Amino acid sequence: MRPLLHGYKFNARLALGQVLTQQLLQAWPWPKPEAVIPVPLHQDRLRERGFDQALEIARGMARHWQVPLWADVLQRTRATSEQSGLKRAERRRNVRQAFTVRGNLTAPGPLLLVDDVMTTGATLDACAYALHKAGAECVWVTALARAGRAR
Repeated sequence: MRPLLHGYKFNARLALGQVLTQQLLQAWPWPKPEAVIPVPLHQDRLRERGFDQALEIARGMARHWQVPLWADVLQRTRATSEQSGLKRAERRRNVRQAFTVRGNLTAPGPLLLVDDVMTTGATLDACAYALHKAGAECVWVTALARAGRAR
């Protein structure tokens, strides 16, 4: 899985993202969500990379289920250090209060928060916290892969 994810994320091989998204959808065991929300990249990282890998995954999932893609609801308010190489506690501190939600959320069903890779869950936790604080009652999270745990 690592070569596929690295090819997608760091070499902008977007076709790999489509294949990985299809694999994720085929393994999806729950009903479709009310809306799909990508974990946002900071603008600096977006300029660096040229695309937002979580947004592309979320877009494919929303299109498949024919549900709204809420791409601009969750915002990264500050640049954070790259999570790779950080220990668990450092990861939590790194993303604490790094996300805000535009407006209040009201959805009758679950919202799906999407990222490419999850290690400790610190980023997804910080995003879900912001969504709950803004009124989301139920937030599901998913990622293409689970990396080895940071200690």
